[in-house]
Amino acid sequence: MKPKLFDMFLSFLKIGCLLLGGGYVIVPLLRNELVEKHNWIDEKDIIDFYALGQCTPGIIAINTTLFIGYKLRGKTGAFIAFLGLILPPFLAIILLASVLISISNNIVVNDVFWGVNIAIIILLILTVKEVWANSIVDKFTLFLFLLILLLSVLKVSPVKSIILSGILGILYKVITAKLHKSGGSA
Repeated sequence: MKPKLFDMFLSFLKIGCLLLGGGYVIVPLLRNELVEKHNWIDEKDIIDFYALGQCTPGIIAINTTLFIGYKLRGKTGAFIAFLGLILPPFLAIILLASVLISISNNIVVNDVFWGVNIAIIILLILTVKEVWANSIVDKFTLFLFLLILLLSVLKVSPVKSIILSGILGILYKVITAKLHKSGGSA
């Protein structure tokens, strides 16, 4: 069942109001709103669209939202989801920018931002947990994770790591498909 456009708009508006910390914290918010509350999409789709959102140019949260909105209701759904997501921060920036600049040295305001930063860390941990559960599914994906982690620690370019992981993923799928065809095991 396709969600109503207005219901979609309200859900993404709610996510937009809570999306502090950028695209890395959107996964738990999407899961809570779209999977648990409305059952519009499954968690695997969210993780897949999140991965696509990271691979495409632009803001991760917006890219992910556009993919999900498109899946739910096509081009109109993508636009409605996008509009719902960006409206709260857009209005907040316009309405509060000058006020925030003038009160940025206030100790209470700084304490509030400190608390928000702690909440963002928790949301980042939840995102890692959910992406991990849907990405590290066998020995190969664990190996690939550990390899890319090691390369990151060794300060290898992220571009090289992404290209390497893509090539290794393709090779793994080709080899396992050939083994499966020939009756062997992967």
